[in-house]
Amino acid sequence: MQAIGATRHLPVEDPDFLVAFDAPVPEPAGHDILVRIRAVAVNPVDTKIRKSLGDGPHDPPRVLGWDAAGVVEAAGPDAAGAFAPGDEVYYAGDLTRPGCNARFQCVDSRLVARKPANRDFPAAAALPLCTLTAWELLFERMGVAEDSGCGTPLLVINGAGGVGSALIPLARRAGLHLVATASRPESAAWCGKLGAAAVIDHHQPLRPQCEALGIRAFPLIANLFDPAAHWAETGDLLAPFGILGLIVEPSAPLHLGDPLKAKCARIAWEFMAARPKFGTPDLARQGEILKTAAALHESDALPPIDTRTLRGLTVENLREAHAIMERSTAIGKLTIGY
Repeated sequence: MQAIGATRHLPVEDPDFLVAFDAPVPEPAGHDILVRIRAVAVNPVDTKIRKSLGDGPHDPPRVLGWDAAGVVEAAGPDAAGAFAPGDEVYYAGDLTRPGCNARFQCVDSRLVARKPANRDFPAAAALPLCTLTAWELLFERMGVAEDSGCGTPLLVINGAGGVGSALIPLARRAGLHLVATASRPESAAWCGKLGAAAVIDHHQPLRPQCEALGIRAFPLIANLFDPAAHWAETGDLLAPFGILGLIVEPSAPLHLGDPLKAKCARIAWEFMAARPKFGTPDLARQGEILKTAAALHESDALPPIDTRTLRGLTVENLREAHAIMERSTAIGKLTIGY
């Protein structure tokens, strides 16, 4: 089968930044299913894994990509009955295993769900990683009730990115009063379309903008960008006993004392890959979340979040997608379909 991978860390401008190569079709064992890939999405984590490869060389190349939709071809002995050949599925997979930038991929069936029937393969591929991250952060790490209806203020920093695009509709559906940040007219419009009650500019001081909305403190803040870039402001705006949700590794050391200590604040880390990476007993929870999300999409309770689709899983299309991820200018999700 054709696969695309990295032999070492190279900039996107380098002709060998990724290479296409022939690889054997994997055979499903245990809980695995074999999926024929029909579409993938590209995420910032793809570029981070590429950068972690160092000088290499890696032989065979490291196959990247952890957001996919496709068709089940076969199942391992422990996955029999979970899915059947021909089932259309979507999933985010496991960062510790070969990714989905290939014609076929084996993935643990417990991480998989049938894709929403009303979303095509690219639209479905846009959903898993960001939906799982947003769902786990909001409902499991930060403790928000899925149907709270309470109107609690929530500040979402970087609302127009992939995770923000999944989190805003979930938070709105849960009944939170959501304020998102964006820095461009088009990204602000996207946040408003997804359901943010207000959008402010994260390139300007946040407190005056929040106070103009009548909000002096937020019980809930989800920073979906570099924590160091907004550490002082989030510490200032977080309410006493508030929760600060984080998903990105800080770019610099952070001071964990006051004002967070004085406010008895809680920091809630979310890493979607933790369950598969550590093989936790509740591994199947991710498949359950995706099953629930699929039903919500099928009832149009959640909107699609894909904004651009490239045609053909090629090195050149992946080069363009990785470059966009590295510039941090994406709105919603970028996908690649066959």
